[in-house]
Amino acid sequence: MPQIKRNKRFHAEVATSSLSDIMFFLLLFFLIISTLANPNVIKMTLPKAKNNEKTNKQHITLSVTAEKKFYLDKEEVSFDKLEATLLSKLGETKDQSVVVRIPFNLQVQDLVDVLQIGVKNNLKFVIATSSGK
Repeated sequence: MPQIKRNKRFHAEVATSSLSDIMFFLLLFFLIISTLANPNVIKMTLPKAKNNEKTNKQHITLSVTAEKKFYLDKEEVSFDKLEATLLSKLGETKDQSVVVRIPFNLQVQDLVDVLQIGVKNNLKFVIATSSGK
């Protein structure tokens, strides 16, 4: 009786269908997190600094555009009403910091005008910069 030879070749396969699903969910997760990281930001080129400090506290963002439009947490405010609106957002405690985001090419006088509001009302102002790397 002749022996029957069976073809027992083993073919190794890696199931990659689940890996693509995982990569898709990771991509979505990081995209959503990156947009939620700082939702109250208006895009502008900030001045550069060699050393940056990060604030962990809750803060209000005051952005000044190149066209000299003022925004408090993405809400446009005229310069005449800036002080009153800022004080109403801060409330009674005035413990929060105000992060001033101003373009690098605006005049120094524009920055001084904004900072005088903080000095007058004894507020904590911080100037936002980008890393100088």
